[in-house]
Amino acid sequence: MGAGHAHRLYRHGHSPVHALPPHTKLAAVLAFVVVVVSTPREAMWAFAAYAGLLALVAYAARVPPGFLLRRLLIEVPFVAFAALLPFVAQGERVDVLGLSLSVDGLWGAWNVLAKGTLGVAASVLLAATTELREVLLGLQRLRLPPLLVQIASFMVRYGDVVTDEMRRMRIARESRGFEARGVRHWGVLAKSAGALFIRSYERGERVHLAMVSRGYAGSMPVIDEVTASRAQWCRALALPSAAFVVCLLGWTV
Repeated sequence: MGAGHAHRLYRHGHSPVHALPPHTKLAAVLAFVVVVVSTPREAMWAFAAYAGLLALVAYAARVPPGFLLRRLLIEVPFVAFAALLPFVAQGERVDVLGLSLSVDGLWGAWNVLAKGTLGVAASVLLAATTELREVLLGLQRLRLPPLLVQIASFMVRYGDVVTDEMRRMRIARESRGFEARGVRHWGVLAKSAGALFIRSYERGERVHLAMVSRGYAGSMPVIDEVTASRAQWCRALALPSAAFVVCLLGWTV
């Protein structure tokens, strides 16, 4: 992998969570999400315990609550979907504040909201404590197919390049007096999107030729070999292990 690529989701720090190898954090988040999804929706106290565990991780990582809450806004569409379930679901109905709501819909909304929020919060904490470059190294260390790792690497590297190209095209349109105000301007926007696609494709061809000329043979060289000790694995897996215990209690209680 090449040089690092900073992202606004990452919060620079020197906490114990930041210091963990990236592949241990990836494995821990994946295991935590699997445990959360496996928890019965009726065990509401278990989800409160999961939230408490994530709060402890955020405290250890020195991630402010405001930072975490702002990043959680990405799940607003899922919240809107969950809010509709009590109204559209079938089955037994119950009156809440004068509204006739489905019991199954209420449980479904709670299930989506609780598990979705916990999963997003865990992902935000991972992104806040792990640079994108380290995430890619961690995926490679976990033996993810190399092609998928390379695709993700190029997406990270050139996503901002394409976005900047789109911004320059917008400025060029506005400098010529263009302003999209209705359906009749969609044609111009469609042509701009087509031009952006062609430019991005041609840029990709040039980058590929430059890589081949420098010895690229289908895989990227690994500059930093990421390893983890047994103690680091134990610290990383403490979160999903505690969550697993809570999940077992949720099934038995």
